[in-house]
Parts: sequence; C-alpha cells; structure tokens
Amino acid sequence: MNGKLTGKKIAILATDGFEQAELMEPKKNLEREGATITVLSVKTTPKEIKGWDKTDWGNKVKVDALVGSAKADEFDALVLPGGQINPDRLRIDKDAVHFIKEFVETGKPTAAICHGPWTLIEAGVVKGKTMTSWPSVHTDLLNAGAKWVDKDVVVDGQFITSRNPGDIPAFSREIVNALAA
Repeated sequence: MNGKLTGKKIAILATDGFEQAELMEPKKNLEREGATITVLSVKTTPKEIKGWDKTDWGNKVKVDALVGSAKADEFDALVLPGGQINPDRLRIDKDAVHFIKEFVETGKPTAAICHGPWTLIEAGVVKGKTMTSWPSVHTDLLNAGAKWVDKDVVVDGQFITSRNPGDIPAFSREIVNALAA
C-alpha cells in the first residue's frame, strides 16, 4: 500500500447488474492506496448487490449504506461503475440521481466508466464537458451537450471517464491522481 489516499473517503454508487470488474478493480486499487470505500445503493434488502461478470451474474458486494441517506459532503470522490443494467436502474431512481447531482455540485472528483455516464446525463451535469464511455453511450453524451472522445481515460475538471474494463488501470490511476493532488 502506497498510502497516497489515506484518510480519503470514496463513495461507489451501484446496484444489481454492475459490471463486476468496474466496481471490484477500482475498489481494490483505491483501497490499496489507503482510501476508505463506502458502497452506496438504492436497495434496502438484502444488504448486498450482485455483479454482472461479462456474460452472466457474478459475485455479490456488501452495501454499506442507502444512497437516500448518504450526504455528498461526507465523501472526497464518487465512482460510478458501468455495465448496462446498473446505470440504467440508477438513472431512474430519484435518490441516486439527486445524490449524483448534489455530489457534482461539490466540485469533487466524479468518475464514471463504461455506461456509468448515463447517470451523469440523467443528473444534467455533462453539458460542455469532454468525456468518454462505452461506444453506444456516445450519442447520449453528445445529445446531452458533452464532447465525446475515444480514449482510455479522459479528465475534464472534476470528471474522470473511461470506456471499458480494459481501461481500469488508467481510470484508477487518474482517480488516485485527482485525490492525491
């Protein structure tokens, strides 16, 4: 452990159907740097969410708190994993969208990977930003007023975005850089 993020608190917002690698790998990488991770979700029971591992259901992750009771100012960064199912479910949940919007208003690092930017679009916070995503989300980002580019990781102000599980090393690195600065 390097300890660059000791004392930093990071929220990961997800629900059933998160792309397993896109939650588990950044979580592991950030914890390795000393960060404390809180998994937020919209589910009340059971207190765990199930990942999607490429082509089928994957592992479960413990939920630490409900997003509806979380306070944005308690966290130093927000991570939004992708997968198709997870962000699609989150973007129709009023508590999740409210938390994302409230968090973005803090100006703190906000990271989304794959289909994760769908939730940022729903929160109305992407206009004028340069971002990347899973290729099928690019039109949604353009329609919401963002500029889309095809790169492994894009940093625009507080926003850190990546395309897919293959980009996780660059994605995690930029989250660490943003929080260590």
